[in-house]
Amino acid sequence: MIQLHVHVTPHQVDELALRDTTVVAVDVLRAGTTVITALANEAREVIPTSTVEAAAKISGNLTGSVTLLAGERNGKIVEGFQMGNSPAEYTAERVRGKSIVFSSTNGSALFLKAKYAREMAVCSFVNITAVKGFLKKHSGDAHILCAGNTGGFSMEDAVCAGMLIHLLSEDGTVELGLDDAGMAALLLYRAAAKDLAGMMKQSEGGRYLESIGFAEDVKLCSAIDTVPVLPVLDGTVLRLRRETEHKD
Repeated sequence: MIQLHVHVTPHQVDELALRDTTVVAVDVLRAGTTVITALANEAREVIPTSTVEAAAKISGNLTGSVTLLAGERNGKIVEGFQMGNSPAEYTAERVRGKSIVFSSTNGSALFLKAKYAREMAVCSFVNITAVKGFLKKHSGDAHILCAGNTGGFSMEDAVCAGMLIHLLSEDGTVELGLDDAGMAALLLYRAAAKDLAGMMKQSEGGRYLESIGFAEDVKLCSAIDTVPVLPVLDGTVLRLRRETEHKD
């Protein structure tokens, strides 16, 4: 049995409480989708950092020709960084073979929150079935951490968590226990399921991204299973898990 605990922001849980548990980190708009895209396009690794200063320091200690400094604050590229937080930027031509030092408003802290977990996978709509396959192989306590929006609730992350719960509950091989937040996320997903793209456009994050010129990102991030890979946290670095690593 999987006992799922859903957290609508990472601030709700102490990182030590995640020790030796299985964690799914959800950040739809946009860090999770961006990391998934970067690694699918053969980036060597993504190194999340919680501050711009830490990102610059780590980048400075790495070989410049194989390192990209990337991220955003308030949705916009950080001055002096080479890339922002639009998944559309992370093409194979730009990221193949590169280490990406990445700092974003919500996502970086989310990923690092799980540094003591037994395993952590990155989830968005674009890889949700791959994450379902990862999670169904586990038993005991598991946590879904939503990035949220600067410490508050994020509709798209909660709906994504709800979709993951829906997929697990529909799988006849999984016995699932939910807390109240998980039940609420499932209800939100069922209400939004017929028009996920519309939900994303109407969400606070979606409206803000559209206002600063990233309407196409909102559309890109609402697609289902378009990037079917599984990024996992390896120490404090995100890398792609190969199929041979997570077969039954």
